[in-house]
Amino acid sequence: MPSLKILPHPEYAPGGAQFQVLAGDSICEALIGHGIEIDHACGMKCACTTCHVIVRQGYESLPPPGEDEEDLLDRAWGLEPQSRLSCQAIVGRENLTVEIPRYSINHAKEK
Repeated sequence: MPSLKILPHPEYAPGGAQFQVLAGDSICEALIGHGIEIDHACGMKCACTTCHVIVRQGYESLPPPGEDEEDLLDRAWGLEPQSRLSCQAIVGRENLTVEIPRYSINHAKEK
């Protein structure tokens, strides 16, 4: 079972996190399932960029992004070559290290 390491994020994971995940789950499902409430305004339907993450380790093990995901990523804050929408990035057999960007398109959300 692969592990998912989350780098520290001031809101979602101040101390970082690491846990085992099921292959076949999306990164977004794994995060939410382990108490890291990343934004996913579209309900994980690949229609927004609020669940944008940067895969710092294990990017090559993920299936390639589809055309819809690539189009949406162009609008993501802090886009990098290893950026993915966590709702579309399906965990395989390798360990992953993920960074949640400090801001998203919804950075001024209500508490």
